[in-house]
Amino acid sequence: MATLRDRLDHVLGVKAADSLADAFDMQTVEDLLRHYPLRYATQGQPLSEEAPEEGAHLTLVGVVTKTELRPMKNRRGRLLKVELDAGSAKPVEITFFNGDKVSYLVKQGVRAMMSGTVHYWRPDRWNLSHPSYLILPEAGESVENLTAVRGSGDLRGLAQSAKGAEGVDVSFFEREYIPVYPATAKVQSWDVLACVRQVLDQLDPIDDPLPQELRADRELLAVSDALRLIHLPERKSDIEQARERLRFDEALALQLVLAERRHDAAGRVAKPCPPRTGGIATEFDKRLPFELTAGQKQVISEISEDLSSPHPMHRLLQGEVGSGKTIVALHAMLQVVDAGQQCALLAPTEVLAAQHYRSLRGMLGELGTAGELGAADNATKVVLMTGSMSTGAKKAALLDAVTGEAGIVIGTHALIQDNVEFLDLGMVIVDEQHRFGVEQRDALRAKAKDGISPHLLVMTATPIPRTIAMTTLGDLETSTLTELPRGRSPITTRVVPARMHPKWVDRAWERIREEVGQGRQAYVVCSRIGEEEDKPKAKGRKAKPEEEKEGPTTHAARDVYETLSAGALAGLRVGLLHGRLPSDEKDAVMRAFNEAEIDVLVCTTVVEVGVDVPNATVMVIVDADRFGVSQLHQLRGRVGRGKHPGLCLLITETSPMGTAMARLEAVAGTLDGFELSVLDLRQRREGDVLGSAQSGTARSLRLLSLLDDLEVITAAQHLAREIVESDPGLNRHPGLATMMRAAVDGERLEYLAKS
Repeated sequence: MATLRDRLDHVLGVKAADSLADAFDMQTVEDLLRHYPLRYATQGQPLSEEAPEEGAHLTLVGVVTKTELRPMKNRRGRLLKVELDAGSAKPVEITFFNGDKVSYLVKQGVRAMMSGTVHYWRPDRWNLSHPSYLILPEAGESVENLTAVRGSGDLRGLAQSAKGAEGVDVSFFEREYIPVYPATAKVQSWDVLACVRQVLDQLDPIDDPLPQELRADRELLAVSDALRLIHLPERKSDIEQARERLRFDEALALQLVLAERRHDAAGRVAKPCPPRTGGIATEFDKRLPFELTAGQKQVISEISEDLSSPHPMHRLLQGEVGSGKTIVALHAMLQVVDAGQQCALLAPTEVLAAQHYRSLRGMLGELGTAGELGAADNATKVVLMTGSMSTGAKKAALLDAVTGEAGIVIGTHALIQDNVEFLDLGMVIVDEQHRFGVEQRDALRAKAKDGISPHLLVMTATPIPRTIAMTTLGDLETSTLTELPRGRSPITTRVVPARMHPKWVDRAWERIREEVGQGRQAYVVCSRIGEEEDKPKAKGRKAKPEEEKEGPTTHAARDVYETLSAGALAGLRVGLLHGRLPSDEKDAVMRAFNEAEIDVLVCTTVVEVGVDVPNATVMVIVDADRFGVSQLHQLRGRVGRGKHPGLCLLITETSPMGTAMARLEAVAGTLDGFELSVLDLRQRREGDVLGSAQSGTARSLRLLSLLDDLEVITAAQHLAREIVESDPGLNRHPGLATMMRAAVDGERLEYLAKS
């Protein structure tokens, strides 16, 4: 007998276990049983009711009523045309291209199983072309065992997998639902099926981790039944019930992890930072030259209340590009500074860190220049810390942080280094949280005084659908800014199909000249830098000639910069910005663009987040099909930030009928970031949504849909929080603790649990 924890080599033998380990990283019986079928081959009874869809995969059992060999028109050999009576109103037409090789088996009167893809060759006529097949015993004959497998393709392989000492167990192919698994070239679906059947035959009863009353309340199957029926269902309802139980297990396992983190955080101690009348925050509010939106005021109030607590704040602040998150974050920082503590703001790139530094200094004015001539009496000091700063500048920033001179320290990953110390770190702000993992943000939080946890605010301009936030960031309270601040202008987006309308590309450059002529500025964004030829080539490999390179040509920032400077934008002040420039050069270019000394900035995605130049009104994105939906939405948010309308032009050479063009048209059709984020997620594997840096749970999401299963995720969240509240550590629920660790990869679970 076998248990879920048993190693596969002990149950299946070394050869089969090694194959499964190499192909799917399976080690235990549970790993194999949680490799669920992709779909099920069925007997095709519904054919009499309605025609199948083009491209549908059908498996049919019936009697061959007619066969005919015909010569092929354009090549040697003969086709075998077959009619199969599968119990539908009309016989199913089937075509074999190697007719002479199969005609001795597929002949009139034989009973067969056929599995293939539906193709329509007239609006009302369809067939299966060159399907896999298996010859079954004659109707009424015994189906116990056959001595040989007669057939081809997948079905022959499945039959081989059912072959025992006495022959082939064809009775298995009388089943209404035959599982079809994710497979590789070396481990086919039928290999997986053979292993699954062998394991299920030996499996001991499983202790169910879910209490009986909970299963009864949600009408869930026992886990033993669910794991058997997901692989070997007898009817459609078996599949649905098994999936429902296993989907709930996945949701609950993830929510238990997050509930434990949430409970642990609630038990930690933070220094309360209540608002102080007459402090720097009050003075900043008085000096604001504009009125905050109702949404900003609401979120500031929520954060202020959190900061006043003796327990650390854990809050996500999300909002559309340009919704005013920076002002909200700055207000929170000033409340912490008023309480005599320091703030650290972690940004993903040096460009964004430098932009934040300039932006916060600009908003604070003399309130942010402590130690300098003309500083306000209650001013604080804002310092920048990045990896590429000069040694002298870095030492000065380190000293300001450790002595407490700096109330606000802004930086990149450099802030996480061991040599960075704070006098009294009270709050950590992580900008564009999806760029950082739990480990990175926690390394910064660990720089607070012993026994104290700093408050945490994570921000993102990438809208996160509710189910995604609940599943990946369920330990955080969420605040959302939906309004755009007053004075923001609308952004118009247009797709420019370069292959069909090359003159439209010329018009794009003309639009830039027109905007610059009126005193405004523009971005031209490219998908790559163009310095690949500077990289060392691998030994023994020759570079491909340009005409031999695979895939469509893309335009590099360096090349576009040179072409535009000498051509369509000649006479304008064109700048170049990308990630490989030295830090001081990047900063100089960005500063020049901020101060309108550069008219057009040719750049890569270093400007994707945080860059704020209100005078920039046009963005041209070259090879726009190379960018994701959310990335395009982020990029275009760099324009329309002032009093003039924004224009974003998406240049692409992709086919007008392809999915890439449809994606671009969708971006052009709406400014709703949440709508676009759902579209983006549907086009990607949901495991990637989580990202290894965030939680590493891609491996556990086999049946749960983060977009569609809101009810399941919500129910699992409520249950997980109730259980953890009454039983922290799950000591009274060992089955749930085991399930949690089984569903979330052990190494990654430890990574998630760090707090």
